[in-house]
Amino acid sequence: MKDIPADDDVQLAALGHKAELKRNFSMLSMLGLAFAILNSWTALSASLNLSLPSGGCVSVIWGLVTAGICNMCIAASLAEFLSAYPTAGGQYHWVAAISWKSWMPILSWITGWANVSGWLALTATGGLLGSTLIGGLISLMHPLFEFQRWHQFLLYVAINLIAFIINAFGNSALPLVTKGAFIWSLSGFVIICITVLACATPNYHSAEFVFGEFINTTGWPDGVAWLLGLLQGGLGLTGFDGVAHMIEEIPNPSVVGPRIMIGCVGIGITTGFIFLMVLLFVAGDITLVIESAATPLLQIFRDATGNNAGAICLLMFPLICIVFAATAIMTTSSRMIYAFARDGGLPASPFFAKVHPKLQVPLNGLYLTNILVIIFGCIFLGSSSAFNAIISSSVVMLDIAYGIPIAVNCLRGRRMLPERHFVIPHTLGWIVNMIALAYISLTTVLFLFPPELPVTGSNMNYCVAAFGIIFIVSTFQWIVDGRKNFTGPRVDADVMAVMEGQRAASVDERVQDAKHGK
Repeated sequence: MKDIPADDDVQLAALGHKAELKRNFSMLSMLGLAFAILNSWTALSASLNLSLPSGGCVSVIWGLVTAGICNMCIAASLAEFLSAYPTAGGQYHWVAAISWKSWMPILSWITGWANVSGWLALTATGGLLGSTLIGGLISLMHPLFEFQRWHQFLLYVAINLIAFIINAFGNSALPLVTKGAFIWSLSGFVIICITVLACATPNYHSAEFVFGEFINTTGWPDGVAWLLGLLQGGLGLTGFDGVAHMIEEIPNPSVVGPRIMIGCVGIGITTGFIFLMVLLFVAGDITLVIESAATPLLQIFRDATGNNAGAICLLMFPLICIVFAATAIMTTSSRMIYAFARDGGLPASPFFAKVHPKLQVPLNGLYLTNILVIIFGCIFLGSSSAFNAIISSSVVMLDIAYGIPIAVNCLRGRRMLPERHFVIPHTLGWIVNMIALAYISLTTVLFLFPPELPVTGSNMNYCVAAFGIIFIVSTFQWIVDGRKNFTGPRVDADVMAVMEGQRAASVDERVQDAKHGK
């Protein structure tokens, strides 16, 4: 049976856009980029301080299982859209394609702003996790040194500047970088697991984590604390829509894109689950791990190897993974800004929709990403819960952008998507979509909660403030410009009709081939 994909650039033209970016990513290099963005085992282990205080080992393991199932449902739901509409705009484009005509501009606008904001916040998490690990390393080596918030802010800025330089001046090498990131991440995963299991004395008390003691130091009731701990799993598995925003840079996108989107989540769940099981199996006293100034991950490495040098050597793997992740996330964020500006969704859209003729990257989008991420990082200087605020913002904003197209599709009876390569069977599709929407609805509210009680000006969750600022700016921009000029993604109806004819012909040919046993 023959598979005849539509011409990629013609397909993009049907979706209203000229091909300006080179398709220089293969399936493996794009899978590497997608997995570098999720970087699940690294993100999950580096953010143990989110989940351990909210239930201990029980919250870490079962939280990942819950978040894993739900995020896989979200990824599968969005993969159908990606197969039908492979454009860098992603969610806001999909909403525009399937929603009611009168509601299309405003729904597409809200989705686009939520997605841009989510990727900006997710870009900040790379520098956040990296600076946290470096701060823990300093605390391990120099216990008397007081690591200040401004120290972490400077490290955060440095990591983001490194990511910017790689993106701005190394675009042609990015496919090679993402392959290297994929190989480095999987190698580090294997080496660390083998090393800590070989060196450590198993802690059979910690090994009872599946039904073990529930540790709650947040001040919230146990049930709420456990649900708040889902933020760790949410962080480790979010950002899989990155392949959608890079889709114009890979060949045969309607087939390859959905495979990568679902595949990177599956790899993330598997590696994350195994890695957390290994860490908890060799961890010492969980209470001491939670309270360690060296961060929970580095403290577990220290307990497992028995010396600082061994712990630092192991830490180099996740630390370098985080630099790769920061680079890949900034790449995707700049493409999302470029795509939304291309359709007139941002202030000064023509400026941010430009592709640099020599560097072949949306350089202005990269500038905007880096500047806003550094401004966002100023939360470090005023809040002790900056970690939770930045991570909550990224997960909440992206979940909103994930949920709107799924909700519109369900409200319209799951009948609005055209013929496509990836299709979830009807009944299963409804189940998958409902699980995705239930998880998004619950966590969007919960992740706005402060991480601990009693709430003070220092430890409150400033995700609420970030959410409010984005709402005010986007509303103002809609009133001033959007409601008059934003009509959603441009779609060439004539070219789209040709594409639909090609799809129908391809389906008919496959049917005939099947009948003749080809």
